[in-house]
Amino acid sequence: MRQSRTLIPTLKETPADADIASHQWLLRAGYIRQNFSGVYSFLPLGKKVLDKIEQVVREEMDKVGANEVLMPALQSADLWRESGRWDKMGPELMRLNDRHEREFVLGPTHEEVATSMIRDEVKSYKKLPLTLYQIQTKFRDERRPRFGLLRGREFIMKDAYSFHDSEQSLEESYQTMYQAYTQIFTRLGLNFRAVIADSGAMGGKDTHEFMALSQVGEDTIAFSDQSDYAANIEMAEVLDCYSFSEQEAKPLELVDTPNQKTMQQVADYLGHALDAGMKSLLYQIDDAFVLVVTRGDHEVNEIKLKNHFAASKVELADEKVSGELLQAGFGSLGPIDVPAEVKVVCDLAVRAMANVTCGANQDDKHYVNVNPKRDLVNVEYADLRFIKAGDPSPDGKGTIEFAEGIEIGQVFKLGSFYAEQLGATYLNDQGKSETMLMGCYGVGVSRTLAAIVEQHHDDKGIVWPVQVAPYQIHLLVLNSKKEEQVQLGEQIYHQLTSAGYDVLYDDRKERAGIKFADSDLIGIPYRVTVGKQADDGIVECKVRMTGEQSERHFKEIIPYLERSLNPN
Repeated sequence: MRQSRTLIPTLKETPADADIASHQWLLRAGYIRQNFSGVYSFLPLGKKVLDKIEQVVREEMDKVGANEVLMPALQSADLWRESGRWDKMGPELMRLNDRHEREFVLGPTHEEVATSMIRDEVKSYKKLPLTLYQIQTKFRDERRPRFGLLRGREFIMKDAYSFHDSEQSLEESYQTMYQAYTQIFTRLGLNFRAVIADSGAMGGKDTHEFMALSQVGEDTIAFSDQSDYAANIEMAEVLDCYSFSEQEAKPLELVDTPNQKTMQQVADYLGHALDAGMKSLLYQIDDAFVLVVTRGDHEVNEIKLKNHFAASKVELADEKVSGELLQAGFGSLGPIDVPAEVKVVCDLAVRAMANVTCGANQDDKHYVNVNPKRDLVNVEYADLRFIKAGDPSPDGKGTIEFAEGIEIGQVFKLGSFYAEQLGATYLNDQGKSETMLMGCYGVGVSRTLAAIVEQHHDDKGIVWPVQVAPYQIHLLVLNSKKEEQVQLGEQIYHQLTSAGYDVLYDDRKERAGIKFADSDLIGIPYRVTVGKQADDGIVECKVRMTGEQSERHFKEIIPYLERSLNPN
């Protein structure tokens, strides 16, 4: 492609609203342009990278026997009501009405459509297992789009759905897809980890997220320093290996704590460490109220809380409700003498505490010398807190460390949820009707593009891995007024394209400095520069990733590229 005939609008300055590296470089190098908040156009370079990513995804999906389809982005609201997600998805669901006031959804995902299609077309176990996938634009009404392609209102995703007649078949497909995703992200040149995750609004139980490690990741990964264990921090189990105090239990005592509202204020006022107090928070979990108790230095993990109660909704109760139910405001709540209509659940760490402090359910008063075994009645214990750095790894190997990550893919075992809701059944080998089991597997294609840039850039621009670069070679003619340079540039361009190389040919009438700067910005892996030695057939070759430079006769370019692109 001649650069004079394509659209690559590079920018000298970083746009003010571009917060992270991928957003900055993709804008500056002319890969994307924002249409409005959370919605972007992919310009020619961006579209070529998307195509390269999609090709890798298609190749790996085809290897595992998945069938490519294309389902509509516009979906009937009736399907979403059947599945129960019309209300569950909340305001992020893009909803619209047609001229007849019929309700529709712009799909953020396609479980409902895929399930209804298989429900109508597959009637026998002989057609199972079956996996369908598509690569398509999705929609999500983000309250605050940010980070460029990482969190937008419109994005490109590969979503796949598998249908099964047994748990064993579902497990086999899950593991096959897990390995396919590992291969996809390896081929795309990403540093990533597969982590245990929460299925959220997708439903189902078993799931792994594939996370590209990044300093600007929106998720925190907890991983072992001595094994391959990794989990989203929301899902990392905390082992019940607390050491019980050997202190002799002291008499329970009620004390005044005037105007001491926070755990730290109470600890300072009473002169003890933060971990010598119990923190109590009142939650509304679906239609019930639950007092959740942790050690003072620990934080409640609401995902664990939601999963513990198999709840649809978990939120903190307001202080008015606290006053009505427990006769005390925030800062003075505690697990002693709690009314029967409020359930009490404590984190596992609480059980090992001794002679500690908790709120007394009286404003500005606390109990001291609380001993859970003696003083807490009708309570249950569960793992309800966030894991912390230095905690034992859940697999028993090493301790936990943290890293940030960008979610680029996820695999789910959906089980029978959508099939039951939408009536997807089949006849088994006995002629009896059975409910299908399902798996769901997603790759964020546009997010993956941004994640690659987050990991592959320097202070001059993007540094694309060869396998996803928009072009393999950037050919520069430095002085378009010099006939010998133009002639050699044209000769090399035809030589390379005839040999099957993907070349961006900078034939613009621009200064050499602009061409070099744009080339570094764009980040194509290999650069061939035709300059002052054109009369002798000598060109400069440069590797973008390493900065390695060498001078070669133009007839040596193809052997050089063959060795570089195919080192084995």
